[in-house]
Amino acid sequence: MNHRRIEEILQNNRSWAAQQQQIDPNYFKTLSVGQTPRYLYIGCSDSRLPLTQFMQTEPGEVFVHRNIANQVCLTDINLLSILEYAIDYLHVEHILVCGHYYCGGIQAAFEGVTAVLVDSWVNPIRELYLQNREEIDELSSRESKLNRLAELNVKAQVKNLYQTSIMRNALREDRAPQVHGWVLELQTGLIKDLDISTEGWHLYPSCPTP
Repeated sequence: MNHRRIEEILQNNRSWAAQQQQIDPNYFKTLSVGQTPRYLYIGCSDSRLPLTQFMQTEPGEVFVHRNIANQVCLTDINLLSILEYAIDYLHVEHILVCGHYYCGGIQAAFEGVTAVLVDSWVNPIRELYLQNREEIDELSSRESKLNRLAELNVKAQVKNLYQTSIMRNALREDRAPQVHGWVLELQTGLIKDLDISTEGWHLYPSCPTP
């Protein structure tokens, strides 16, 4: 893989900005006014996931949070702040929890060999493997086991979203966004919708009007 020098990246930025100005002289002026994204994306920090390219979105369309192995940690103040801001202030309509196959965080949890802090971070995924060990171990290859664990991890993180007081309050007030669980296949570039049903986690359905 060709690694670009910092000077080249800065030059590419200048070229891109000039090109955008030619296409639309008001592009950056409009962009600077504010953001009204429809989507909150919670994904992995993996460098192979250029979000805007895979989704073909423009700046301003997606509010983003990324961490190792796309975790929704109930004690992560960073994620909770983003979730609160996205729901209460940006009024996003959809939350996209997106994992991917060939994920280093999934592999680290499955094999149990990694640095101390990362090991602590991915420990919930290791617990997820232990909870589903019989199903996963029946799979024939290491690749299929890791891929299945990646899918189960996405489902677990979708469920975790519904354990937050932020989502529960939004559900109670009938303003919760729709939540989707996705996995990206790096070998094809395609997004797989896991079609996760979230109804069972809607702890506070809207009350009918008397």
